[in-house]
Amino acid sequence: MDTQLKFKIKNWLENDPDPRTKQELQGLIDANDETELGHRFSGRLVFGTAGLRGVVGAGPMRMNRLVVQQTSAGLGMYLKHQTRDVETRGVVIGYDGRHDSKQFAHDAAAVLTAMGIKVYLTSEVAATPLVAFGVTHFGAAAGIVVTASHNPPEYNGYKVYWGNGAQIIPPHDSGIAACIDRAATQAIVMQELEKTIADNSLTMLEADFYEAYRQGVRTAEILQNHTRPDLVSLSYTAMHGVGAKMAETVLKDAGVTQVYSVATQREPDGDFPTVKFPNPEEKGAMDRVIAEAKKHHTLLACANDPDADRFAVAVRKGEYESKDESAKGEYQMLTGDQVGVLLGHYLLTHAASSQRLTCTTIVSSSLLSKVAASFNATCRTTLTGFKWLTNVGMSEQTDDNRFLFAYEEALGYTVGSMVWDKDGLSALVAFAQLTAELASKGQTIWDRLDEIYREHGFHLNAQVSIALKPETPNIGAYLRNNPPLSIAGKKVLVTDDISSGLRWFEDGHTESIALPASDVLIYQLEGGARVIVRPSGTEPKIKCYYEVVEAMTPTDSLTSVQARAQKVMDGFISAHQLSLPK
Repeated sequence: MDTQLKFKIKNWLENDPDPRTKQELQGLIDANDETELGHRFSGRLVFGTAGLRGVVGAGPMRMNRLVVQQTSAGLGMYLKHQTRDVETRGVVIGYDGRHDSKQFAHDAAAVLTAMGIKVYLTSEVAATPLVAFGVTHFGAAAGIVVTASHNPPEYNGYKVYWGNGAQIIPPHDSGIAACIDRAATQAIVMQELEKTIADNSLTMLEADFYEAYRQGVRTAEILQNHTRPDLVSLSYTAMHGVGAKMAETVLKDAGVTQVYSVATQREPDGDFPTVKFPNPEEKGAMDRVIAEAKKHHTLLACANDPDADRFAVAVRKGEYESKDESAKGEYQMLTGDQVGVLLGHYLLTHAASSQRLTCTTIVSSSLLSKVAASFNATCRTTLTGFKWLTNVGMSEQTDDNRFLFAYEEALGYTVGSMVWDKDGLSALVAFAQLTAELASKGQTIWDRLDEIYREHGFHLNAQVSIALKPETPNIGAYLRNNPPLSIAGKKVLVTDDISSGLRWFEDGHTESIALPASDVLIYQLEGGARVIVRPSGTEPKIKCYYEVVEAMTPTDSLTSVQARAQKVMDGFISAHQLSLPK
C-alpha cells in the first residue's frame, strides 16, 4: 500500500465518529484489499446541484457521518460568505426513514449550530416537500433533507435547498463543493444538541410544523375544487417511506375518505422488504397497491416514492371501451407525461386569469405547451431537473402571470407555489380532485385523455440508453460535424444545440436559445416528431428521448391510436439507432 493512501486512511480513522464505519474500514485494511481501499479514497463523493447521493459505507467516496459532518461544515462556511443574516435566519433540516438518516440529520444540526447558525430540525421523519416548504415558511437561509429518495436501501443522500425554497443551481453547487473541500482539511466542531435546545440555537419542529404544511395544502388556492370527493376511491402506498400519514390526512381534508393504504408498505422501513427497488416506475413496484385497488375496486391505485416528492398512479381500465370486457377490473399505469398533461389541463381549467404560468423540461412531452397555448397560458421549457423548473418558474412569474404548475416526466409535479420543488402529496390531492370532478359528470380519466389527444394529437414518448462500442467516435462531436437532414425518413426542420445556445432552422437561419449550456441536441421533425440526444463525454453511451405524434381519427379509440403510435415509435427508434456511427 502506498504511503499517501496509508496517510489518508490513518487520518480518516482518527476522525471518523462512527464505530461501524471504523470497523468496516479496519476490515478492509486487515484483508489487505488495496483495490477497494484505493477506490474508497480516490476522491470525495461529488457534491452537485442534487447535493450528495451514494452508498453508505466508510471513506470519503461513501455516505457516512464524517462525510455528512464535513459537508455541513462546508455548507455553513458557504452560507456565511453568501448570506449576511444566516445565523438568525437559520437552516431547516429534515430526514427520511432510512437507517442512517436521523443520525446524519442530527450530525448536520450539531455542526451548523456549533458555527453559530440557528437550526430548525424535524422531530421525526418528514417528507421531502415539507423541508422545501419549511425553508420559505420560516424564511430560512437554506434547507437540508437527508434522503436517497427512491434509490435502493444501501443508499443515502444529502439534498440542499437555497433560501428561495428551491434546489440549488450553479454557481452555488460548485461554491459549496469548494467549501466542503476546505472543511475536510479542518477539525470538525460540533455542539451537543441538548445544549443547543437549551440556548435556543436549535428549534425542534414538532406537530405544529407538520400541521402548517397540512393547512397549506388544505387552503391552497388551486386545491379548492371539492366537486363530489365522495365519488373517488383509491388505494395508496407509501412504498415503505414517510408519506402515508400526511397523504391520508390531506386526502381526508379534501373529502376523499375511500382510501385503502397497503398495510405492509405503510410504515417507514429502510430495508424496503417488499419491493426490489422502491421506485414506482420500476417493474413490479406497484404490484401491491394495484392488488389493493382490485380488492376494493377503486378508481385509482396511487403511490408516493419513499420521500413522497414523486407521485404515481394506475387507473382502472375498461371504462373507455365498452367492448373491451377483458380489460375491466384491470389497472394501467399512467406515464409521468400523461399525469403531467392531465394535471396541467385540469389546473388551467380552474386557475385564475392571473395564474397561468406552467413549466416543463426539454425531455418531457411537448403536449403541455400545446395545451397551455390552447388556454392562452404560458409554458416555459427548461433543462432537465426540478431545480430548473422551479427557479425558472420563480424568475418568470409576475403579478399578472403567477406560477401555476410544473412537471417532469420522471413522476415529479409541483402544484402552486407553496412548495418550490416536486411534491407528491399535493399532486395526489389535485389528481383525486380531477378524478372526482370527472366522476361527477359520469366521466373517467380515460375520457379526459381522449379529449386532450383528439384536440392536440396522441403524443407517445420513449427513452432509450444506447451503449456504443469503445472505438465509436464522440457522438456529440459527430452529430455536430455531420448534422442530419432527416431522421427515420422524417425531415429535420429545427435543430437546437443547447451547448452553443443556438437554434438552427431548415433554411439556414439561426436564433439564440435562452437555456444554460448543456450537452444536448434536439431535433424537431416533420409531422411533430422529436429526437433528443444527450451524449456522454466520458463513455461510449448516449441517452435518447423520442416523441411521435399521431392524429386521432373519428373512429380511433385510445387503444387503436396507441397501437399505431407504438408501431411508428418502434420503427423510429430502430431507424435512428442504425443511423448513428458504429
